[in-house]
Amino acid sequence: MELTLAELAALLGGREIEGDASTRVSGVAALAEGAPGELGFVRAERFARELAGSRIGALIAPPGIDLRGKPGLRSSAPSLDFARAAALLAPRAKPAPGVHARAFVDASAGVEASASVGALAVVGARTQIGARSFVHANASLGDDVRVGEDCEIHSGAIVGERCVLGNRVILQPGCVIGGDGFGYEFDERGAFEKVPQLGNVVLEDDVEVGANTTIDRARLGATRIGRGTKIDNLVQIAHNVQIGAHSALIAQSGIAGSTRLGARVFFMAQSGASEQLEIGDGSFVGARGGVIEDLPSGSRVYGFPAQAERAWHRVSAWLVRLPELARRVRALEKKTGVPGEGEGE
Repeated sequence: MELTLAELAALLGGREIEGDASTRVSGVAALAEGAPGELGFVRAERFARELAGSRIGALIAPPGIDLRGKPGLRSSAPSLDFARAAALLAPRAKPAPGVHARAFVDASAGVEASASVGALAVVGARTQIGARSFVHANASLGDDVRVGEDCEIHSGAIVGERCVLGNRVILQPGCVIGGDGFGYEFDERGAFEKVPQLGNVVLEDDVEVGANTTIDRARLGATRIGRGTKIDNLVQIAHNVQIGAHSALIAQSGIAGSTRLGARVFFMAQSGASEQLEIGDGSFVGARGGVIEDLPSGSRVYGFPAQAERAWHRVSAWLVRLPELARRVRALEKKTGVPGEGEGE
């Protein structure tokens, strides 16, 4: 699509225009790679130096940043407005409705006429796929799955039997929804005996699940991901976990079985929580944080075991001073003649 800056400003909610409002843009690009006719954005002043050698045609930038004579739109949220502009200027192609000749769709399944099922995809018995939803090539839906409207299930994704996807759910390539939870008991001989995992997974409206992430089905009942929650790549969510609305779990994080996260909870990269915990609304767990006890609402914790943000910062500050402190202690021990525990090491 091609738009003038004036048209784009109106579509973005009436943004202020600087320079020639008739400038046309038909695509988006990074500043270093941009060309005339393409739109870029500047997030903050420290990035504006990239404009010096840029051929980009127009910009979205906060007020007060020098655009080096280029036309643009002023925005207090340039990254967000740029994302919206990108969706207008470079919309993703959508598959044509219908079932590919090389897909397998069980005769008892229901696929809305406006939905699409790609080559080599599998749709199990009694599964229902809602309007305008896309099941891409090589994806697999088990028996009795429910897929809402406007969903997108990418290549290689798997949805196990009886799982439920709300509307506008996105499953990125290779994710697994509804694999068995890790459930075992020791039998009389001390060997593992598998515990049947009889529940399902429910993804509410507007959930997105990243590539190669796994969300296990419940032992009983449902593993549930609340509406609007976004889950990054390579995340593990165990059986019977409950996650509230508009939460986010970033790459390589993990939540153990039956733990409950409230609304707007953030787990940053490589962080995790042990089993059967309660994580209150609005809590934040920093990268590589390990939560081993309940957190009240609004908590901000870091480290392992996770501790309050201020305490963690104090401990981290002292850690970098440990070599210096060790030298001072050894000097004091030598001066006073008091042997230390590490003497002779």
